[in-house]
Amino acid sequence: MADGEGLLSVDYKVHGKVQGVFFRKYTQGEAKRLGLAGWVRNTSHGTVQGQIQGPTARVQEMQEWLRKIGSPQSRISRAEFSNEKKIEVLEHKEFQILK
Repeated sequence: MADGEGLLSVDYKVHGKVQGVFFRKYTQGEAKRLGLAGWVRNTSHGTVQGQIQGPTARVQEMQEWLRKIGSPQSRISRAEFSNEKKIEVLEHKEFQILK
């Protein structure tokens, strides 16, 4: 296996102009492209939060995407990551948009 393999789970919260700009849809698309599981949803505070799980290197790639890229019309001011932990099996079957 490549370096950085093993499964990782991390929670995230993204701040900035991230609601009403298809951020959740693009997040789901990027997570699926990377083969990750988890979820994303809007919060009542104007942020987007969620969880990503998958191979460590892919999770790190997604963290970078959440930090710097996002959807084309989004403006990310910052991304916070918490509860990072190694896991044995994925806790989600796919990557979902939650309401």
